[in-house]
Amino acid sequence: MNSPANHAINAVSPRSDLDRRAIVLAGGSGTRLWPLSRATMPKQLLALNGQETLLQDTVRRLLPMVGSRDVTTVTHADHRFEVTGQLYAVDPGLADNVLAEPIGRNTLPAIAWAVARIAKQHPSAIIGVFSSDHAVADKPAFQCAWLAAENAARHGYITLFGMEPTEPATGFGYIKAGSELDVPNGEFHSVREVLQFVEKPDAATAGKLLAQGNHYWNGGMFVFRADTFMQMLSQLQPSIHEAAVALSESGATLALEEIYQPLPDLSMDYGILEHSDNIAVVPVKMGWSDLGSWEAIYQQRDKDDAGNIVEGDVLAVKSNNNLFWAASGTIAALGVDNLAVVQTRDATLVCARDKVADLKHLVAEVKARHPHLTETHLTVARPWGSYTILEEGLYYKIKRIVVKPGQKLSMQMHYHRSEHWVVIAGTAKITNGDQEIFLEENQSTYIPKTNRHRLENPGKIPLQIIEIQTGAYLEEDDIVRFGDIYGRAN
Repeated sequence: MNSPANHAINAVSPRSDLDRRAIVLAGGSGTRLWPLSRATMPKQLLALNGQETLLQDTVRRLLPMVGSRDVTTVTHADHRFEVTGQLYAVDPGLADNVLAEPIGRNTLPAIAWAVARIAKQHPSAIIGVFSSDHAVADKPAFQCAWLAAENAARHGYITLFGMEPTEPATGFGYIKAGSELDVPNGEFHSVREVLQFVEKPDAATAGKLLAQGNHYWNGGMFVFRADTFMQMLSQLQPSIHEAAVALSESGATLALEEIYQPLPDLSMDYGILEHSDNIAVVPVKMGWSDLGSWEAIYQQRDKDDAGNIVEGDVLAVKSNNNLFWAASGTIAALGVDNLAVVQTRDATLVCARDKVADLKHLVAEVKARHPHLTETHLTVARPWGSYTILEEGLYYKIKRIVVKPGQKLSMQMHYHRSEHWVVIAGTAKITNGDQEIFLEENQSTYIPKTNRHRLENPGKIPLQIIEIQTGAYLEEDDIVRFGDIYGRAN
């Protein structure tokens, strides 16, 4: 006889008669995994738990349950192109429904916008909402919990996933569960009423909650009917409801910003769940982690015989129970224990593993002294490709620019800098003032400041150029765009 987990996988498919939808929240900008995670490349866009990024791993976890074009991803405008590109690499259908918030307003406005769009055409759809930056080891258990939550959603409940706690953790909110609800669930998990939400507790309180039982970590996953959610939103948060409906009917960028600007910064928990009676929880043990710190990464990943996690080029001698992460260069360690050492091209973190919870204070100090180290990496993704800062100094900056085949930068100009371009691979089509030229390897051109210019790759292989900038001001905000295929023109 099949186990519930196997039954779950065999019983569902994207063609199920249930109108099942999924929303993925990919708007976070956490700094607890600095220096790898930064504002322009947050943790959901990084490969921290395998070969694919956390976002890609999340959507792969959903696809056995829902069709790719029935997944809506909500992100921030700054991450729209990277998110779309990563989703496209998994399944082109995933890239069709990406919503880009102009301003971060916490989870409730993001969820409301996505649900309003779905409810407009499919009011009875059963929607699952999932974070893009978590890890789940037991995917069949996750699918079983989703099915159980859907049963409760059909009966008018907003249903959460309650993670079985493995320790008295202080970094999560807790859900106190009551009696089992009279909701049919077949072979799947039980569904229980929610008695109370408990704020992130101190260590002593967390220990008591664990000892009491019936308390589960709140993993920020929800399942509900679209019309149920919209009705509750209308009653409890009418301003967000009004904005969500307007957003579902407007595609204009200006209107989007005007609608988003006055919205409150409000989470799903505070805005809806803590004010409602029809809230349920599905207790589940599925190897869940929010990967919210380097210690969480250490606990999640496999270790070598010395208890070390090793990523990248690392030489560790007589060193035990460490996390070594070399995104660039080589880490060589001798006789150190219980450290987190993370190295990128422009920053290195050395931290006791039992102090990583305080990393935000260190990052605040770094931001005050060197703000660029918390904002961007030396390699920056762009919709057309990427650029890498090779060297910079007073009045000059050297970049390597990579343009994907068939892509092109905006038509633009700079007030304060001039640029020299040298092609090192591929073919470049260049507009420079009134001229249009083609350059190949070892050929170069000069772009005076205030000249309108554009770089294109008409070829079949990536175009690589070395760009030498000179001038009194060399930051990225000295770009005036006149035309852009990605909608970024001034």
